[in-house]
Amino acid sequence: MNGAPATTTTTTGQPPPAAPVPPRPEPRGLRVPPVLMKILVTALVFVIALLVTNALDQKQGAGDVWNLTASVVIGGAALIVQYLVDFEKRLEEIETSQADMIRDVKDNLVNHHVALTELVDDRFRQINAATELFSNVDRSVLRSDAVIKLARRATECGKLNNETVKTFASEEIERLAGLLENLSSRSADCLGENQDWLIGLTRCIKHSLDATSTSVDRHFWGSEPAARYLEAQSDALSNGVEIRRLFLVDTPEEIDDEVRALCNNQRALEIDARVVALSELPAWAQLGTKSDFIVFDRELSYEIDQDTKDVNAKTTLNARPGHVEHRMRQFTRLWDATLRLPDAGIPQPADGRPD
Repeated sequence: MNGAPATTTTTTGQPPPAAPVPPRPEPRGLRVPPVLMKILVTALVFVIALLVTNALDQKQGAGDVWNLTASVVIGGAALIVQYLVDFEKRLEEIETSQADMIRDVKDNLVNHHVALTELVDDRFRQINAATELFSNVDRSVLRSDAVIKLARRATECGKLNNETVKTFASEEIERLAGLLENLSSRSADCLGENQDWLIGLTRCIKHSLDATSTSVDRHFWGSEPAARYLEAQSDALSNGVEIRRLFLVDTPEEIDDEVRALCNNQRALEIDARVVALSELPAWAQLGTKSDFIVFDRELSYEIDQDTKDVNAKTTLNARPGHVEHRMRQFTRLWDATLRLPDAGIPQPADGRPD
């Protein structure tokens, strides 16, 4: 056994690779200060000049003063030349630095000009869009003051230090924007029965309201929204609006005291109300009577769709002329059919005596 270190081999039988040896740092050279270098060069030139002048003096017989003066002048000239070279080098560096600086300034100015131009153009586009928007609002039949008030109040809500209020306001603005967008295409809908739409539309009518009411919404007439709905209809009647309502039941047996009382109560408000059993009408008159609909001013149809359990599942607003005309023909067909029924126009109580 010798003193040599044992070598290990890998599973392939080859010796392991040697560990990388870090590179040795290169020795830093001795850096001579520039002023000292100039002095050394000047002294070297002075010595050389002195030697040369002494050699010439031996041949020409010049004095020592001349030799020393010539050497000093030559050494001084060498020093001046060094400073001139250094000055020229520094001047070139300054010119290069200034050129780079000027180029950077030009580039920054160009970039700033482009950014400023884009910013100004964008602001002008926003101003033009806002101006166009408010011009359209002024030209439309909508109340421009209400639109401006909405925009101002929305801005004020956005400044509140209350995230809940700001989020709710944003959701409401988004909902209203969606409704207006849908109305601009003459159709809008929502889940369930939207009684706010019903009451709001009743307050907006100018000429007529034609409505059907099926057995699904019997419970509605005893609710608080129904009271507000009838109040809005009463206000419309005082303004000369014609209101007609058909209470639809399937068979004559369903025309009970509750239905007669409901119809008579509305007739007391001067609403032209009628109740009719669909089984007494011809088949062609019963088409499309599965859902309630209300036609406002013969321009917009408010419709409630029921699901399989006869629950109001969806409310639709439809202002497309073809659809509104279809609903008006349907209502007119039902209304004209009731004129042939003796008990449709004037409901009788259960004992057969008139109210």
